[in-house]
Amino acid sequence: MAFIFSSESVTEGHPDKVSDTISDSVLDACLEQDPDSRVACETMVKDNLVVLGGEITTKADFDYQKIVKEAITEIGYTNDDCKFNADTFFLTNALGQQSPDIAQGVDVGGAQDKTTDEQGAGDQGLMFGFAVKETPSLMPAPVAYSHQLGKALTDLRKNGTHSWLRPDSKTQVSIQYNDQGEPERITAVVVSTQHSKDITTPEIREILEEDLVRKELPENLLTDDTELLINPTGIFIIGGPEGDCGLTGRKIIVDTYGGMGRHGGGAFSGKDPSKVDRSAAYFCRWVAKNIVAADLAYRCELQVAYAIGHPDPVSINVATFGSNTIEEAAIQRAVKEVFSFKPADIVDQLNLKRAIYRKSTNYGHFGREDDLDALTWEDTNRVSQLQSAAGVS
Repeated sequence: MAFIFSSESVTEGHPDKVSDTISDSVLDACLEQDPDSRVACETMVKDNLVVLGGEITTKADFDYQKIVKEAITEIGYTNDDCKFNADTFFLTNALGQQSPDIAQGVDVGGAQDKTTDEQGAGDQGLMFGFAVKETPSLMPAPVAYSHQLGKALTDLRKNGTHSWLRPDSKTQVSIQYNDQGEPERITAVVVSTQHSKDITTPEIREILEEDLVRKELPENLLTDDTELLINPTGIFIIGGPEGDCGLTGRKIIVDTYGGMGRHGGGAFSGKDPSKVDRSAAYFCRWVAKNIVAADLAYRCELQVAYAIGHPDPVSINVATFGSNTIEEAAIQRAVKEVFSFKPADIVDQLNLKRAIYRKSTNYGHFGREDDLDALTWEDTNRVSQLQSAAGVS
């Protein structure tokens, strides 16, 4: 049956993404000096205040104020008309150390009443990975195009094309699918962007329709009936942390598949790779993407679940929604043969003990192929092995 599906994105100036960016900047600062750092950094931003909380165990030594300032500056909160400002913010640091009870479960080595001396999962939980042949990046089209609009809007601001743009923006794309489940046309596009006082809403709408929407979205999917809603409230001057409180981990659907693939509930930013919320979700995306790239299915969703302190997943499930080209059981056997789902092996296979996480924070943790050396979970480097293990050429 034909249907319409919508997904949104937010730019790095959105208050929740400001928080994610700061948390991942702290994580990278730790990993640069100490790859074995244990980091769970949460950030809250409101008005001109930044609050750091959570648990960090690291040998790294750096200036937190400097790291936060650099992150806010890079985002672009440097204009005098924004209350949240890189030069005047206040920082409260409430970071502590990781609980030793959690550490003994995650660390390699035996401990009292621990059932194994292997590295275990940092928490219980379930993670999902998803891939589909709707776009070259094997991401669902609605979220892929929403991210594309958001990134382009930020580029228009940062490269000086439109000096009236401010950092806080949101995008949303609605796509009609045909009865074969394939994208047919874009039915609606929403763009809301913070701006300075020296431009009118009609001017913003005219400029962004031509410089953003028409340039970035596929011409064959835009029709005369596509509804364009640009700054539909009419004015958006107060934005960022001044307009809304921001928290780390509050944009988990934006970070993943825009709602098209399921989500286990765990956020990513500010967490080192011993936390399977992040590392196993990245790993599941890698596996699902390689399955689809290997032409074993048009659409694939992978679920894995862990128990805290235990090295092996308690379940692995592959679903292809009837789009598989071979039996699902054969795909699942091939996955288990080619990939190791143990937390320590996930870190090794994807080379995750590096300061790479700021590159993943904004415009989706998945579907980004601009830096495969860093974003290793987007590499389709297991295609031939999967095909061989599945008995196909």
